[in-house]
Formats: sequence, structure tokens, C-alpha cells
Amino acid sequence: MSRPGARTLGVLGVCLVLLGAGVLAGVRWARDWQGSVTLLANWTGAERDQFEEHVIEPFEEKYRIDVVYQGSSALSQVLAADIAAGNPPDVAVLPGPGELLAYAADGRLHPLDGLFDTGHYDRFWAPEVTVPGQEAHTYWLPVKTGLKSMVWYAGQPPTAESANRPDRWCLGMESGATSGWPGTDWVEDILLQQAGPRVYEEWANGRLPWTDDAVRKAWTTWADLVGAGAGARVEQVLTTGYGADCAPSRLEHQGSFRAGHWQRAGGDYVHFSEVVPEPGPDAGAWEVSGDLAALLNPTPQAEQLIRYLADPGTELPEYTANKAAAADGERNATERGIGAVLREPGRARCWDASDAMPRTTRDAFHQAVLRHFAAPDELDERLAELERLREPQDLPVCGGG
Repeated sequence: MSRPGARTLGVLGVCLVLLGAGVLAGVRWARDWQGSVTLLANWTGAERDQFEEHVIEPFEEKYRIDVVYQGSSALSQVLAADIAAGNPPDVAVLPGPGELLAYAADGRLHPLDGLFDTGHYDRFWAPEVTVPGQEAHTYWLPVKTGLKSMVWYAGQPPTAESANRPDRWCLGMESGATSGWPGTDWVEDILLQQAGPRVYEEWANGRLPWTDDAVRKAWTTWADLVGAGAGARVEQVLTTGYGADCAPSRLEHQGSFRAGHWQRAGGDYVHFSEVVPEPGPDAGAWEVSGDLAALLNPTPQAEQLIRYLADPGTELPEYTANKAAAADGERNATERGIGAVLREPGRARCWDASDAMPRTTRDAFHQAVLRHFAAPDELDERLAELERLREPQDLPVCGGG
């Protein structure tokens, strides 16, 4: 057997050095990183990019915990499938408390007690909830909040008279697996402004029949305002995306996420109670939305992520409900006003009712508004279908006023 030459030995030596360095780097990586946490939310595209840049990456850098993020527009279906398969995410972020309440009652959620200072939040946003067989616990934390009950416009502010024309309103109800939710926002907000927070909360909690006169009136008011059943408008509305451009000459009943679109047009907003037909004596409450983080697997890494999301110094997307967070000093006046409504004590706020309802009822509500827009004369059938799904629950839907 021939002996290796000097060049061969040199190459071998270099390889051994590189191999040793790789092993050392691997050992250091394993020693530096403190495990991982799986996170499921509905943010995709630009929303996901923003969340990863401003929230996930700083968290990973600070705590050396790898965040395995899954974003899905079919969030409810994905989470239900993961739970059924025995492989739930460590942390899930869901829109609204209704679905989370059901998971808490099933024993799927772990309390967040002691992981953050609940005094930093109005109890509306992070309430103590009692489920059968358990003491009261806090089960969710607001990560991202949004304001509704807004009518966007450019030019002269709308009035009840000028807004009472279907051709004034932009409306698109296509949203993939959740199509129809812009229509539920209309029905909910009309009921809130006409009947007031007490009736609204009873209805959202399944304690007021869908066939009640106040609920029926909200549906018919919406149909009249937006021109339900009107030929070509039906197809246009049902196939138009909820975020489609809206001409400055028109009006849009949509949430705070539309601020950028309307501000570029020089627009502003008024409270929906200023244009809704027949507002009641308790009109003026704000409908709100929120993405809520919950703990399904209480690992140390998952608990650290919850603490981080609740930290007043964490830069969360859009508007935060954390009263201890820095003021919106860099935002414009419109955005600061939105933030104040979402955070300040004493504001009358009510959850988006469909987000507060059980998942089955919420999904049926989405479908019902699509069908009602196409065939408003079949309202009795729609309400009877929803009434069969009514399920009483006990959730703090309204607060602050």
C-alpha cells in the first residue's frame, strides 16, 4: 500500500479542521438556542411579513427561542384539525373570543394567570372567564385590535339623509373561507346602534332569539340601505373582495384597517350612529375586533412568548390595547383617535358579535348574510336556520360604557 503524499495529508488536515469547526458551531448553536415554540395565526402576505419583522425576529434574537410560524386564512379549520390529530400549536391567535371560549370549556386552553399584568388592559380585552368545573381565569391576550362602527368618506361628511341611498355605498363580501363577514358587520352594527349594548350582548351570547323584532329590523335596515336583491348589484357585491378600492365619492362601512386607503384620498370617518336609520337612545357604542393569543401547550418557550406579547415595549402590529404601551406619538391625528377609542377606559365597546359567537353559529351567520343579500324576501328562512343553532353562553361582549 502506498503512503499518502504531502498534498493529500494537507487536504485531509484542512477537512478535519473544517469538520471540527462545523461540529463546534453545531454544539454552540444547540447551546445558544433555547428550544422552539409553534405559533398559528391567520396573518399571511404583508401582515405576516410585518409580524415576523417586528415581533418574531426580535423575540428570537432576545430569547434565542425559535418561532415556528404557520399562517392560514382557514385558521379555524386548521386549528380544529390539529387538535383532533393530537398536535395542536403551542400558541394560537384567533379573531375574537367566541371560539376560544369553547376551547376553554373543553379544557384545551391553559390559563394565562401570572404571565402578564392584567392591569395593563381594560378587562373587556383580557377578562377573567368562568367555564364549567373551573374557577375564573384569564385565557386570552389581545395581540392586535381594530375599530369598527366607522363610515369612511371623502369630501362632505355624510348624514342620515345623504347615506340613505344604495348607490352611495361601497360593499364587497368576498373573503375566501370567511366570505360574508363584511355583511355580518353591517347587521351587528345596525343592531348595536338601534337597540343598544344590552340587547346586543344578549343576542351575541345566544340569549335573544334571532327572530326577535330588534334583530329582524337590523337585517331589513341593512338590506334597504345597501340595495339587497337588486339585480346586477348582487353579483357585483358577492364577488368583490372586502378590500377593493372604493371611489372617494362613495361611502364605506369598514374598520380601522382601511385608514390608509381613505387617508390617501383625503378622507376621514364618522361614527356609524350618525348615519344609521332610527338610532336608539343608547347609540354611540363602538364595535371592535381583536386577534387574541391563547396557550394550548404550556411549555416554558410558549409561556415566554405570551409574556413577550404582553410586554408594553413589544412593537405589535397596528393598534395595541395595552394601556402601558408607548403613546401613538408618531401616528397622525386620525390614527391617534382610533388608538384612544380602543384603549381608553370609559369607552363603550362591544365585540364584533360574530367573533363572539360559537364557531358553528358564526359560520352560518356568514352564509346567511350572503343569501339574504341575494334574496332578501327569504329572511324568515334565514332567521329560522340561525335560530336552530342558537346556543346560550356567558361571555363579556360589551364593556366600558
